[in-house]
Amino acid sequence: MGFQSLIFLLSTLISLTIISQTNSSSVRTDNDWCRETPNPQQCKYYMSTKNNNFRKSSIFPKQKSKSAFRKEAIQVALETTLSAQTRNKRHRNKFRSGTEKSAWLDCVNLYDDTIIQLNKTVDSNTKLTSFDSQTWLSAALTNLETCRTGISEVGVSNNMKSLILSNYNNVSKLISNTLALHDNDSVVAETYYDPDKGFPSWVNGRDRKLLQSTSIKVNVVVAKDGSGNYKTIKAALDAAAKRSGTGRFVIRIKAGVYNENLDIDKKIKNIMLLGDGLRYTIITGSKSVGGGSTTFNSATVAVTSEGFIARGITFRNTAGPQNHQAVALRSGADLSVFYRCGFEGYQDTLYVHSQRQFYKECYVYGTVDFIFGNAAVVLQNCMIYARRPMSKQKNTVTAQGRTDPNQNTGISIHSSRVMASSDLKPVLGQFKTFLGRPWKAYSRTVFMTTYLDTLVDPAGWLEWDGNFALRTLYYGEYKNLGPASSTSKRVKWGGYKVITSASEASKFTVENFIAGKSWLPATNVPFTSGL
Repeated sequence: MGFQSLIFLLSTLISLTIISQTNSSSVRTDNDWCRETPNPQQCKYYMSTKNNNFRKSSIFPKQKSKSAFRKEAIQVALETTLSAQTRNKRHRNKFRSGTEKSAWLDCVNLYDDTIIQLNKTVDSNTKLTSFDSQTWLSAALTNLETCRTGISEVGVSNNMKSLILSNYNNVSKLISNTLALHDNDSVVAETYYDPDKGFPSWVNGRDRKLLQSTSIKVNVVVAKDGSGNYKTIKAALDAAAKRSGTGRFVIRIKAGVYNENLDIDKKIKNIMLLGDGLRYTIITGSKSVGGGSTTFNSATVAVTSEGFIARGITFRNTAGPQNHQAVALRSGADLSVFYRCGFEGYQDTLYVHSQRQFYKECYVYGTVDFIFGNAAVVLQNCMIYARRPMSKQKNTVTAQGRTDPNQNTGISIHSSRVMASSDLKPVLGQFKTFLGRPWKAYSRTVFMTTYLDTLVDPAGWLEWDGNFALRTLYYGEYKNLGPASSTSKRVKWGGYKVITSASEASKFTVENFIAGKSWLPATNVPFTSGL
């Protein structure tokens, strides 16, 4: 047999082996894996660019497992995001108006956060579960969508918009692809929990004691009258940022009204704000979209500090309903807990922006979309009060922002109460109140074993814009109570369902929806793990 014939035979054998492996579910080529993503065109282009040098030196496509391909795909998304961010920062001096510059700065910060999320997901030194990975990728995609939304709402010119969003579609589609390549079990995390502790288990024993104890050892005290270490919360946070190590840092905030806008960012971890009670310790601000801010930047307090805890504090925005979106608290803090806190505003009061969050025994006041965002969040044993809105407005309790069917996000309201506030009660017949409306295409919200008072309209849920998202959303109700709990006159949308199965409802519990057993016990906040 001649040399050429031998080469042909070997090539044929290798090709047959590759075809066999390609048909296998475990090992495939990049193109085969790309065909399984929602955006195969972007996948093939960017993966081929990354592997171009290899392809030039080999006549055979590289074979890899799904997990190996996913990791490479995340790396490609990271590199593309870094490139987009470099271009964004070059445009710093091109934005002349305050609103345009504010929207641009939001996008720069959100892209930075996306880079951090993607880095954590591919970092070999990071111990993570498949649920962690899906959470961080979901947050990365949410950040990009928040950038795009902010630019639209403050009326950035088309030229400036095209500069900021020049590579938005490609980056978001690459991240969407990585979400679609998740393992089948990634929607439920590994959990470790003692049911007698009463909190999700991301909270360790020391943090549980902090949340439940009446005598807590604090690191610094804030008091307006000068009786503490600092007069402002900002000064205490600056001190926390300079501490050595990342252990829990407790800031006690004595009774008083603190007029401060705070950004508790990702650079400082494990911060606890301990107030004297939600009626006594109040942090207030008045930024709003009507006043020139983006919704994202209107928050009185914004938190992205991992492991953040707040207890006994009210977060307030006093911009009023006439100024439209005005956030009291925005949280993008992973594994964050709010215990016995208050959130007061009108439109867009509580912005549960991204990642895993838990709210226990809290009070939330608002009018339009007043619990909104794209976190994986559970509100348990909370009091939810609809206020009197502006003339011709309708109240909507939630507006959930899931943009991708593979994001493990949603709003779960469990064993709570939906009531009319004192200013709405006398005019209850003039205004309708709904449980939620679909802000984004895959909006997901459930109300479970929750008391629904007479203010809730019999239809239960409200359209956002005609037929938008009515089939792709997921809205569920499970064993709710009260005069408005009957589902006989509820909407007939394809995505709405009355949940009758306990196993279906359990997907939205603390244990399964936010993997609470693995982190909440450490906070010492009491919680119910299951239904």
